[in-house]
Amino acid sequence: QVQLVESGGGLVQAGGSLRLSCAASGLTFSGYTMAWFRQAPGKERDFVARISWIGTSTNYADSVKGRFTISRDNANNMVYLQMNSLKPEDTAVYYCAAARRIVPIPSREYDYWGQGTQVTVSS
Repeated sequence: QVQLVESGGGLVQAGGSLRLSCAASGLTFSGYTMAWFRQAPGKERDFVARISWIGTSTNYADSVKGRFTISRDNANNMVYLQMNSLKPEDTAVYYCAAARRIVPIPSREYDYWGQGTQVTVSS
């Protein structure tokens, strides 16, 4: 059974930083594209960042480019999202996702999803 478990969310002031983690189990982690999405209240779930199987390729939404960094540790089945210079508009539930193939951006057609972790940025 595949599980993706996010952690690291919380309340932070604007300009601050958070590091989200996603622990994966039940899958051959190095064979999966990993991504982060986010969903604000009343809005659709939006693409944030994606990382290739071995971490050599990354992609970001324009809204987070230069502030967020996605990374992965295949030895420990982990994917991370370092978020710096946070803004109130970054407030959302952040979801980790896994796909056995390369999913076009900004598609949400990933095979597995975590339950999400809340990030709240105060002004």
